[in-house]
Amino acid sequence: MRSIFARAAAGLLLASALTGSVVMTGGAASAQGLRAAASPSVSAQRIGRVGALLQNYVDQGRIAGAVIRIQQDGRDVYSEAFGWRDKEARDPMREDSIFRIASQSKALTSVAIMMLMEDGKLLLDDPVGKHLPEWQKTNVAVARSDGGYDVVPAKRPITIRDLLTHSAGISYGSGPGEKAWRDAGIFGWYFADRNEPVAAVVARMASLPMAAQPGEQFVYGYNTDILGVVVEKISGKTLAAFLDERLIRPLGMKDTSFYLPREKAGRLAAVYAAEAGGLRRAPDPGTWGPNGHSGQGDYLNGPRLAYSGGAGLLSTAADYSRFLEMIRRGGELDGRRYLGRKSVELMTVNHLGDIPYNAGMGFGLGFSIREDLGKAGQPGSEGEFGWGGAYHSQYWVDPKERLTVAYMVQLLPAGDIDDHGKLRALIYQALE
Repeated sequence: MRSIFARAAAGLLLASALTGSVVMTGGAASAQGLRAAASPSVSAQRIGRVGALLQNYVDQGRIAGAVIRIQQDGRDVYSEAFGWRDKEARDPMREDSIFRIASQSKALTSVAIMMLMEDGKLLLDDPVGKHLPEWQKTNVAVARSDGGYDVVPAKRPITIRDLLTHSAGISYGSGPGEKAWRDAGIFGWYFADRNEPVAAVVARMASLPMAAQPGEQFVYGYNTDILGVVVEKISGKTLAAFLDERLIRPLGMKDTSFYLPREKAGRLAAVYAAEAGGLRRAPDPGTWGPNGHSGQGDYLNGPRLAYSGGAGLLSTAADYSRFLEMIRRGGELDGRRYLGRKSVELMTVNHLGDIPYNAGMGFGLGFSIREDLGKAGQPGSEGEFGWGGAYHSQYWVDPKERLTVAYMVQLLPAGDIDDHGKLRALIYQALE
């Protein structure tokens, strides 16, 4: 794959003669005219460093391939594919390649919950047990000094807000009571191989000992999968059907689904694992290890019964950018409103209060929130929100700079690669 600089040379010559913004798509640059002074522009020359970085990772064998899409004010300022969709087949990555987005699914499920709130079907402070009876009373595992644990009642019911903020005390099976979760066959984020719906697993999950008391710690885990079951129970539809009807089809996310249509099999990016000697193609469909699933996954030939709201979707950079732009615009896109402006505002502020979290960061209703630029210690903006996925993909929205970023890659485990931090630095250095 050629360097971005070779592909964009002609466009950069044009850009140097203009004072307006430059949009780069597929390596070609074209003038888009002057923008208002209040709208930050992106340097066409400096944003090219993003492409050089990603091509270098491909050349070094750190990643097989990737797609990145950067938009400002809803317009592409940089969109490019690098490397290989399938390295062994010598099939190049394309901008319409499809990726397993894992925990990036959480954002869509969280929006679905907010839609139900706006429909008058639930309140954020509803106990989960109001909608899922198995969850009316839960227990918590408390570690003992001898390595065992005691089981005590939860101090209060788990709420919808607790699930949205990952403060319900529910892990992916880890914690003092891990053995009970493993013995129950419920561990790790992966659902695609299950020959049963997520609702059946969530119902059994309710009787297991949680990792912490509700509202006391940030514990990342099955929270959003439980929310997906709440969506199903209230709407009377599968999560796939609800998302298709309310978000995916109206937004034009034509390549976003829980399982891959067979006619699109040739567009699914292969998963690779980072090892000391370089990349290894992950097994197909995959294996379970100490930390859960690793492999290509059962997204094409599996049972197709489990719609995991926490980690189940497939998508493209273009599709996911449509969703992000809708959120950035306060719940509206192309004249259609999906969420009320005030609901989006509520989602994108910190709800953790005094619960400890990462330095300079908070967590809202489905997104991490950048609260203090200095404490967070990376380029960005206060008020920025985003998340990522197990296959190493990442996204964020920067309302102040009117930016959305969707970075798609399939690397599990990712090893010590530093692409996320460097991409962030190179994107922000290009702002004029």
